[in-house]
Amino acid sequence: MSKLEYSRPASRFTMTRAVNILKSIFTNPLHLISIFAILFLGYTIVIPMWEIVSHTMTWHPEDIRANPQAVPGNLTLNHWLHVLYSDISQSIFYKPLLNSFNIAVFVSFFSMVIGGGLAWLVTRTDLPFKKTFAFLAIIPYMLPSWIKSFAWLIVFKNDRVGGTQGMLQYVFGINPPDWISYGFLPISIVLVGHYYTFFYLLIAVSLSSINSSLEETADILGASRFTILRKITFPLVLPAILSALILTFSKSMGTFGAAAFLGLPVKYYTIATMLYGSMKNRMISDAYVLSLILIIISALTIYFNQRAIGKRKSYATISGKDSRKNLNPLGIWKIPSVMLVFLFMFLAGIFPLLLLFWQTFMLQDGNYSLSNLTTHYWFGDSDFSIASGEVGILKSDSILLGLKNSLLIALAAASVASVMGLIFGYVISKGRKALSSRLVEQLSFMPYLIPGISFAAIYLSMFAQPHFLLPALYGTLSIVILITIVKELPFATRSGTSTMLQISGELEEAAKLHGASFMLRFFRIMLPLSRKGLISAFLLLFISAMKELDLIILLVTPKTSTLTTLTFRYAEKGYQQYADAIVIIIIALIMITHFVATKWGKADLSKGIGG
Repeated sequence: MSKLEYSRPASRFTMTRAVNILKSIFTNPLHLISIFAILFLGYTIVIPMWEIVSHTMTWHPEDIRANPQAVPGNLTLNHWLHVLYSDISQSIFYKPLLNSFNIAVFVSFFSMVIGGGLAWLVTRTDLPFKKTFAFLAIIPYMLPSWIKSFAWLIVFKNDRVGGTQGMLQYVFGINPPDWISYGFLPISIVLVGHYYTFFYLLIAVSLSSINSSLEETADILGASRFTILRKITFPLVLPAILSALILTFSKSMGTFGAAAFLGLPVKYYTIATMLYGSMKNRMISDAYVLSLILIIISALTIYFNQRAIGKRKSYATISGKDSRKNLNPLGIWKIPSVMLVFLFMFLAGIFPLLLLFWQTFMLQDGNYSLSNLTTHYWFGDSDFSIASGEVGILKSDSILLGLKNSLLIALAAASVASVMGLIFGYVISKGRKALSSRLVEQLSFMPYLIPGISFAAIYLSMFAQPHFLLPALYGTLSIVILITIVKELPFATRSGTSTMLQISGELEEAAKLHGASFMLRFFRIMLPLSRKGLISAFLLLFISAMKELDLIILLVTPKTSTLTTLTFRYAEKGYQQYADAIVIIIIALIMITHFVATKWGKADLSKGIGG
């Protein structure tokens, strides 16, 4: 038999095998979903990242004015050198970077101390009113991080910078110095009042899972309370602390709202506000370089966090045995602890809302007398002696449009992202050893690395003009909805994966043996069993979308403005009462949605935060 006769059967076998492989790929729902997920994530995340990187390394037509020798399209490092090594590098990069870093370190440390202390008091002691404190602790999460900036200015604003006096100056005649009214200290304090929630919730869950017999055994053996905390409790909750630390640090580094409201009046710039200013001044390349630097910092921070967790020893603290929780008695410190916790949570969550609500009725900013109260900013008709003739927000067409846009964006983005997260979670949980599943998991996590305002800059670059099969999306609600969906995918996917891992594969296998199609199995088995997790994910994503400012501030136009961007515009104009009134509407919508989801959807917000 010739060599040719031997080769033909092998060739036919290879071709048949290739056809079977292709057939299995395009008939297996898991493979099809994986392909769709990879294409979607690649198009919405990887390609935009590549485009912004390439933009910073090439000349563009607008560069010719400053560099006559520039040839559009040619490679260059000039944009990076301009930001990192030029006469203005100190003012546009190094000083804002140092300011951002200082804020992030301050916020991370004090949020850890406060959140960790509250978590220990609520989970490991006999502190009364725990359910009340648990609810009060999640209120800051439901509020935009920047609204406390308004409350801070109501109290501490001075007439040297703000033009009008704050409550402290009006009541006590004390004119606060600029460093108390604006800049590093107030930005850091208002962010601590928001981000301590992440530490509280993550550490509380971790502490609740620890069997107290571990600590009791050490106590019986004569270990001091400090030794028990250092040798047993702290190592067990360290992963939760590190997770909250990375979350808080990266978000604080890229925060825009609080830094803009409390920093820009005194020209205290951070990387985020400098990036925003560069985009507004059409310094596009500088803005993109700053965006990439923020992304690199976030990626490095997460990398070191993962390395730190990975080097730790593993401790099993949850088993089939009953996990007893013997609470530490507070003794004489019980009443002072209750008073201190309630005072802090009141100041962090409730008091700012009361201040904002009060200011919406102040005719003249800075006058806190009862005779200055009015309902004009809510119901008033146009009066050119007040706010250049602006009508009350409940009569304003622009506010109505912003409300409509906000609800549409939040509902659409939360619905799509929660369902996509569930589907991606199905792929990840059912094919954990497959390369495609790991790729979906890694790609869906990437938006977590990108600060909101950097993400907006990327999408502005990509979708300002027609791109592949899509038309130019800038100026439409589509781009705002799309970027919100993509930005929320890390949490949605993690939530979906967690939900799918809790559903036994035997149920789906039994349905498959009886001839049920994938669609039937998914909608009749997987979806009903994951209803509670899906509702919880939707609630968190809706809240996040409703209060979003950093992510969309560069993308909205007058026709696509939202309640949060209108708040920013009114605050920029000095119409603080209008800004506060819009904030109250945002908070009311979030609270109503939370009530409905917890009442009828049985969603539990405190178990879903952390992403």
